[in-house]
Amino acid sequence: MFDQFEAKTFSSDNAEIFFRIGGRGPALLLMHGHPQTHMIWHKVADKLAQYFTVVAADLRGYGDSSRPPTDSKHTPYSKRVMAQDSVNLMASLGHNSFKVLAHDRGARVAHRMAADHNGCVERLMMLDIAPTLAMYENTNEVFARAYWHWFFLIRPAPLPELLIKTDPDAYLAGIMDGRSDGMKYFSSEAMQEYRRCIRKPGTAEAMCEDYRASATIDLEHDRQDIENGHMLDCPVNILWGKNGAVGTCFDVLAEWRKVAKHVTGMELPSGHYIPEEVPDILLEQALIFFRD
Repeated sequence: MFDQFEAKTFSSDNAEIFFRIGGRGPALLLMHGHPQTHMIWHKVADKLAQYFTVVAADLRGYGDSSRPPTDSKHTPYSKRVMAQDSVNLMASLGHNSFKVLAHDRGARVAHRMAADHNGCVERLMMLDIAPTLAMYENTNEVFARAYWHWFFLIRPAPLPELLIKTDPDAYLAGIMDGRSDGMKYFSSEAMQEYRRCIRKPGTAEAMCEDYRASATIDLEHDRQDIENGHMLDCPVNILWGKNGAVGTCFDVLAEWRKVAKHVTGMELPSGHYIPEEVPDILLEQALIFFRD
């Protein structure tokens, strides 16, 4: 996996960001979700590298990136700060504008990056999310049961952290098994990496802070955009899983058209983990969208 990629580390705003880079051509940043790492792209990264200079990074708090201390407002784990990590990383590689393919939490970071850095994101493909504000403001029982961890992780410290650290492997499996068709799509090599990284000191704390930020400071930033009439200008493509909760609970394209000007997308025959469940379909759609 990632045989053609070089592993590197970049310093950004009190955080060390681990990433892999490979390929050649236009720059494409891959951003993973919770509770995983950049390894979620292992089924598509090598093929994408035939067309793009691919950068697959671990978000701060995840994988082999560092877990910086937080503050009372959860600012270090706000999507604004996490987005700045990515902008800084790509600029250090000589890319002041680039394309983005992002899943789950990484897609929330990518949304904020496109909002805060106009012209930086050339094209944005996001996987299996609706806007964070829309999801919180329109929570129903179906969504709350499927996304129980959204409400568990934002509880005050240290209870969620203590429970995760008691058995991090069980937490990992509990999240992933319930949002896919079992565990059959996840390779043993990828699972080994996810288990290794979730056991790293500080991971539980960082994951909780990521979600606490999403329920507080991130919503403030999203509301400010709406109040100011600020919408994403870049082309946005949304893909979501037919068997997931996002499409069941939300009109995905309608919600994104409230915050972005140029939105396309479609439902895929998968659950939540699109890059690992239907990599061939994702690759096909990514090449259509990013090479347009």
